[in-house]
Amino acid sequence: MIEAVVVDVDDTLCLTEAVCFELENEVLAALGREPMSRAVHLATWGEPLLDAMPKRSPGLDVGRFDTAYRQVLRQYVRDGRLDVIAPENLRTLDQFVEAGRALLLLTSRTEAEVDHLLAPDHVLAERVSAVYHAGNTRFGKPDPRVFDELLAATGLAPRQCVYVGDSPGDALAAGGAGLHFIACLQSGVRRREDFDARHVSAFIQTFPELVDAVRQLDAHSAPTTPQAQA
Repeated sequence: MIEAVVVDVDDTLCLTEAVCFELENEVLAALGREPMSRAVHLATWGEPLLDAMPKRSPGLDVGRFDTAYRQVLRQYVRDGRLDVIAPENLRTLDQFVEAGRALLLLTSRTEAEVDHLLAPDHVLAERVSAVYHAGNTRFGKPDPRVFDELLAATGLAPRQCVYVGDSPGDALAAGGAGLHFIACLQSGVRRREDFDARHVSAFIQTFPELVDAVRQLDAHSAPTTPQAQA
């Protein structure tokens, strides 16, 4: 049975690609750099930010970008422009909590990029039991070992966990680690054919559909009794 629901942040829990494109270009402009194209941003979306930025802006001083980015990021969060979790998504999380399932986040973001999500007064504080990010995991997606710390801390078997994310890299990591994986297509950035079906347990069009998708995984994994077989 599914004991833990593990949730990706970007374009899964909250829709962020478009606003991140604006944010990063704002930082590039402040550094006197030309803006990146949306096509380049989409092609590298899902990669850790500081790994992706040299591809998005060749020749970029990544250290200078990182310093400026953190300041603009904080302003976007304060202005309510980034990491806005829709009310229906919060209600979805609440249904898992009420059902007794553990909720965890796992993201490729750095600690600085998720610091505001870890605040004790954040809406996630009483819903999510742990957040795994680039600062407290030894490996990053799509490496399946990104789940090592999570599995060790919870003591759960991989098949007791389901990961929901938006990218083929998310699917590859979860599938390689033995977790169920549910692909959320709400952002419109990716389509079913972008995923290797071997790693996907289910597809959902919107985040709230996750509740029924997890229930169906439970039903499929439940042991069949002799009476039921009859």
